[in-house]
Order: sequence, then structure tokens, then C-alpha cells
Amino acid sequence: MRAVDTTVVASVTLSTAVLDRLAAIVGPAHLLVPGSSDIYEDYGRDHTEDFLFVPAAVVRPGTPEEVAAVLRLCHDEGLPITPRGAGTGLSGGALPQHRGLVLSTERFNRILHIDQENLQATVEPGVVNQAFQDAVKAVGLFYPPDPASKGSCFLGGNLSQSSGGPKAVKYGTTRDYVLNIQAVLVTGEIIWTGANTLKNATGYNLTQLLIGSEGTLAVITKIVFRLLPLPTHDLTLLVPFRSPEDACAAVAKLFTAGITPSGLEFMERNAIAWSARYLNVPLTIADDIQAHLLVELDGNDPDQLQRDAERVYEVVSQFDTGEIEIADTAAEKDRLWRIRRNIGNAVRYHSVYKEEDTVVPRAALPALLKGVKEIGARYGFQSVCYGHAGDGNLHINIIRGELDEAFWKEGIREPIKEIFRLCVSLGGTISGEHGIGLVQKPFIGIALPEVQLELMRGIKRVFDPKGILNPGKIF
Repeated sequence: MRAVDTTVVASVTLSTAVLDRLAAIVGPAHLLVPGSSDIYEDYGRDHTEDFLFVPAAVVRPGTPEEVAAVLRLCHDEGLPITPRGAGTGLSGGALPQHRGLVLSTERFNRILHIDQENLQATVEPGVVNQAFQDAVKAVGLFYPPDPASKGSCFLGGNLSQSSGGPKAVKYGTTRDYVLNIQAVLVTGEIIWTGANTLKNATGYNLTQLLIGSEGTLAVITKIVFRLLPLPTHDLTLLVPFRSPEDACAAVAKLFTAGITPSGLEFMERNAIAWSARYLNVPLTIADDIQAHLLVELDGNDPDQLQRDAERVYEVVSQFDTGEIEIADTAAEKDRLWRIRRNIGNAVRYHSVYKEEDTVVPRAALPALLKGVKEIGARYGFQSVCYGHAGDGNLHINIIRGELDEAFWKEGIREPIKEIFRLCVSLGGTISGEHGIGLVQKPFIGIALPEVQLELMRGIKRVFDPKGILNPGKIF
């Protein structure tokens, strides 16, 4: 289990005086303590394996000023506090490892303004990604970052991890769309980190510093996003391969042929098959097919999309492929993307597992996949691999299967280290979009030298001198 307890009860006891002050700040209905709610323990979980850390209390502020008052109280009292979004993370970033308080952003759920003239929107961090996408789409605009959990994850959590998703291959990740952030510092000051402009060369870029900081530096209370015009057409193709390495090798070939897909996803056989069964949707896979690429093309010129699709056919014809499926209708496109987006849920349903979020330059994908399978063979575990192939981002799901308890708790660390060392040797790193959080921090030294880690610790000390804000994460 990577030297982390799976279930830990609250060990921080809050005095009646502190609880009374918290209730006065957020209102009694928005202060939860153990036993006060049937869902209380849910605030001690996220989607990371089976961890549970029960907090001493949960606060649900509704304004930046309430957040500021809660943080000042925690800073004065030396209480650990863990910011939390929807709890869909996969690295333990929202788990209150040191118990204390959980600060939930669930009440910050408003889209404040969509500026159609400047292609911008101001939102609160508790807005669900899909709800935001739908709102801007309704006025002909486009917010591309689309994590697999887009139907439930919060935008604030997306900033915390700099989330990506399938469309990152063409449009970039969350950090590419953030212009400005309203944030509350641990001592209670409310600041804006940047400006609502496309250019900003005024001092250090605090906006980008907060993105990907996993709630360890400040609490986000408003976000200003830049938007794009909405593409009007798209095509989706499912390309079957008889070799997983061929599927990975085809990725770089597509780009060198001048094709820039809006989505390019790799799914090995068990990934796509398990997901289809989990969803109970029809999918026929020939016995000799071992992997698929899901290719999406988008734009405003349907004739150009057809030409791009023909180029895709030309490129993949260099490899040993099966019959390519073209999704002709919206329902067919939705079926294929539902299968892709539910692979994580299907793996979770199928078995106990550990997911590693590796990323390498896209041309190194075949070597990464081959190496992962060789490591699995040496240590005796099965892996199910899938991910954002166009970014070189491979999600490696290590399946427990028949592995014994001792190996699963401790021995598994060695092959995970080998996988991460392989990533770094190929020019990659140990997390593409899930963050470091709690479970990856023992391995961060594989990717980053000590001098770089000490710079990051120094930044943390400036923002959070008492070390109370999401303690135990990253370092």
C-alpha cells in the first residue's frame, strides 16, 4: 500500500471553542463533525485506491471572505486543513492525511459571467467541468479540457492537478486556459494572481504557480478562463491493431504526416473489452486484435475533415490493422467515447488495482509499453494500459489478481520504481495529469533532483510558513 494506512480515524480533537468559531464563520449547517452526516466519511475519500482518512471536521464556506476567516483561524491555531473539490482525484491529493479540517468548495458552484466579446468566462471552483462546457457551448464557445471524470469533477480540482483529457493533444491542458485566479492565502489575504488579458509580463507568474500546486499554496475561489470558438464538425474513427506496439508507433506517424487530431487515445484489448462489458454496450473485437486507437478530428470544414480522415487511413495502412470503424452518428460517437471514458471505472469494478500516470515523448510510447509489459512479466503481475496516446500519456493499471498481500503492500513498490525510471530514461516523467499527491510522493525523487525539490519546498514555506495547508502532499 505504499506505506500509507488505508483507514485512519480522526486524531485531531477540536475544542468546543474552535468548533463554535467555525460555525460562526460558515453557519452551523455548513460545519460537519463525525456522526453529523451519513456522508461524512466521504470527505475522507477520493478515487485513489481504498484510502480513508476521517477528518476532525468539515467546513463548507460559501464566500471568499468565509474561506479567508477559516484559513486565518487554522493558521492561528496551527490546524491542518485540506482543500477539497469533488473528490475524483487519483493521487490522494484531497485526502486529509493529517486529519484536521477538510475545506470543501462544493458551495462555490456558480458560473459568474461568460464574456462572449472577449472569449472569457469567470467561474467559481466548485463548478462541474461538464456543466461549464455545456454552458459555453450554448453560446457558441468552447472550453477544451475534458478529463474522463468531466461529468463530476470540479474546475478547481482541475486547476489543482492541471488536468488534461483527450482534447489536450490538440488544445492543451487546463493551465493553457487560465488567465487569472482569485486565491486566498493561508493568512487570510485575498489576491488576484494575474490579469484578464492574453498577455501579462508583470512580475512572476503566480497564476501558473498555483496551477498544479495541489492545494498546497492557497485556496482558489474564482477562475478566469479564456475560451475558443466552438468547432462545428467532428469525425471519430476506431482503428484496431494486431500489435499494441504498432498502435503506439502509429501515433507519432500520424503527427509527422501533418494530422493533428482533437483526440488520439490508446486502449489495449482488456481496457476496451472490460469497459464495454462494464457499460453493457455492444462491441465486437476480433480474436487477433490486441489494441485500438480512437481518433477524433474536428474543425469547421467538413471537406477538410474528410481529407484528414483519408490521411489517417493512409498512415495506419502501414501497420497490421483490422477493419476501421467510422462513427457516423452522434450516438455512435457517444458509444465509443463512453467506452473510452469508463475504462478507469471498469478496471476499478473488475479488480483491486494501482494506477500509474506515466508520460513520455509520444515517439517513445512503444518502448514504454514494451518495458511495462516486461516489468510485469518479471514481477508476475498483469497490467491494463490505456491513455492519451497523442500526448504520450499512458495510464498503467497494475491488477492485483492473485498477488499476495505482502507483495501488494510492499513488494509492488519495486516494479513501480522501475516503471518510473523507465519513463525518465525515455525523456518523460512520473505524472502527466493526476499529480503527485499522497501516493506518488515516495517516487518524486526519481523525476526531480534534490535541488529542484528544495526550491519547491522553499516556495511552499513562503506561502504556508506553518505547513498547515494540505500537509503531507507532494514532498
